[in-house]
Amino acid sequence: MSAEFDQRAPLPGAGASYASAGVDIEAGDRAVELMKEWVKKTQRPEVLGGLGGFAGLFDASALKRYERPLLASATDGVGTKVDIARRLGVYDTIGHDLVAMVMDDIVVCGAEPLFMTDYICVGKVHPERVAAIVKGIAEGCVLAGCALVGGETAEHPGLLGADDFDVAGAGTGVVEADRLLGPDRIRTGDAVIAMAASGLHSNGYSLVRHVLLEQAGLALDTRIEEFGRTLGEELLEPTKIYSLDCLALTRTAEVHAFSHITGGGLAANLARVVPDELHAVVDRSTWTPAPVFDLVGRTGQVERLELEKTLNMGVGMIAIVPGESADVALATLADRGVEAWVAGEITERGTKATGAELVGDYS
Repeated sequence: MSAEFDQRAPLPGAGASYASAGVDIEAGDRAVELMKEWVKKTQRPEVLGGLGGFAGLFDASALKRYERPLLASATDGVGTKVDIARRLGVYDTIGHDLVAMVMDDIVVCGAEPLFMTDYICVGKVHPERVAAIVKGIAEGCVLAGCALVGGETAEHPGLLGADDFDVAGAGTGVVEADRLLGPDRIRTGDAVIAMAASGLHSNGYSLVRHVLLEQAGLALDTRIEEFGRTLGEELLEPTKIYSLDCLALTRTAEVHAFSHITGGGLAANLARVVPDELHAVVDRSTWTPAPVFDLVGRTGQVERLELEKTLNMGVGMIAIVPGESADVALATLADRGVEAWVAGEITERGTKATGAELVGDYS
């Protein structure tokens, strides 16, 4: 016999409320107040209004100086790196990672970052914690040259634990149509310039966490001599933001393409910008990956090719420039404090070529 429910009859107990369901509106309001000072630091002259509106406003008349402006957009998150931040209780760097993942995708086509929005999902709103995350996003936006024009903080009790959270973001940039970078500009003999990563960046953390924390059982407060700091500090190192460095490079040297080295590794991401008839050859002997990559590979007995398709192996961004422009490009990056080197070249594609490959052994 099925149970019957009379929806007209009141149930025993106190009346339900949003708070009793686990959502604290007042805490959310306090989080907004705490983050306002950080958002203000990202403002560009084209931004209208302040934090708290239903939509962020950006004065598009600023684009009138372009003959044919193309808008570039991207969205991303930082994956399971948020678990490291949660475990360490450090929340003011993960937003920096978010900006890097979004805006460094946008600059690949030569676009100037304009503005960004964020989405923070939490199990329970801790105002200071949310404000710390936004602080990191704001600081990242300053480094990328873009404005943080809005965002959303969502509380999901029952779906996420009280200390669980995730972050995502979306960004917009602009590039003049005739300055759009990409595969059609690349030529045989172009130099492949590698820009050093600051560490693991924000990809491959499911593998890293599995190997180092689950298999090896290392604690995040373990001091690793090769790092000169704790494991947790190494894993939480913010992703380098290359946006303004790449734009500066386009002003001083001829640039044919960029490639942001994220999920999939160096070869797969580089192949995305190489035309079908050409091939990128990158020489591993031109650099030495940071110790963290060796630790993951050695501890988990991870094969080199598996590491290379999961982690960036020490290269966060690639610039492809004419061979004769390589010295100027390297000088520009050096002036900006970016470690860079010629890591390879563009050749004709052979019958077995896949668009990009790594050759030789790491130095």
